[in-house]
Amino acid sequence: MGRLSEGGTLLVPISNPDTRDRLMDTAIDIARERSMRIVVLHVVDVPPQIPLSQGSAVLSEDDAERQLLSSATEQARDAGVEVDTRLRYARDVATGIVGAVEEYDADGLLAGWHGRPRRRDIVLGSFLDRLLAEAPCDLFVKRIRAPSAEIESILVPAAGGPHGDLAVELAGAIAAQHGATVHLLHVRSPDSSEPDREGTEALFSEYESLLEPFGVEVTTQTVEHDHVAGAITDETQHHELTVLGASQEPFLKRKLVGSVAEGVGRAAENSVIMVRGGPEEKD
Repeated sequence: MGRLSEGGTLLVPISNPDTRDRLMDTAIDIARERSMRIVVLHVVDVPPQIPLSQGSAVLSEDDAERQLLSSATEQARDAGVEVDTRLRYARDVATGIVGAVEEYDADGLLAGWHGRPRRRDIVLGSFLDRLLAEAPCDLFVKRIRAPSAEIESILVPAAGGPHGDLAVELAGAIAAQHGATVHLLHVRSPDSSEPDREGTEALFSEYESLLEPFGVEVTTQTVEHDHVAGAITDETQHHELTVLGASQEPFLKRKLVGSVAEGVGRAAENSVIMVRGGPEEKD
């Protein structure tokens, strides 16, 4: 989708109690601004020797999975957001999440990313790579870099691309909930031509128009640098959150996110949300 959904369902898979509240903070911001319902999901990975119908056999004895869902539900309800919870059994986490997107007709999916060092043929992580390739909805991948804090400024690298509009609107939705400023940053080569500079101004104008309905303050900045990801990463230290679109390339191996988005996501000083839009129309 090219635009951030209004209404509908936001699916939020959770598994880590240490980052649950920070992931839910973002989910609540989106849900409030876009009048969405949250479905909090925990996928239980059931080994092949156990039938899915008996998946409850692998649940923790202390009922940790349901306690995790209950805490997330309480957080959303305290914020005045409509929320449901689902415990789903599957052979692997990615299969369970993709199946839940389809079953609950989710318009958006917000997932957490640990940001571990890249392994060969794996960009963000085995299950996140599958979500990027297979999830039939808007996908927001959040790397939580710091404890929850009031958001005063959100950095949005402005480079165009198929997911740029969605990234800008997501930043606007979160900024509106916090009274934050959206800072648009464009990094260009030192030897850019005049038409390139005109294109940057046109892009800023387009993004500012997308942000108008959110009623947030917008600032713009252009820097000249030979290393795009490095310049963006340097700027992240001045903001509480960075939101950027995934690769402009097709979703091919090693290009699911793109070198700039992935590099910023791993090295940023703040929390980062990477955005990949879903299909234009849902069946």
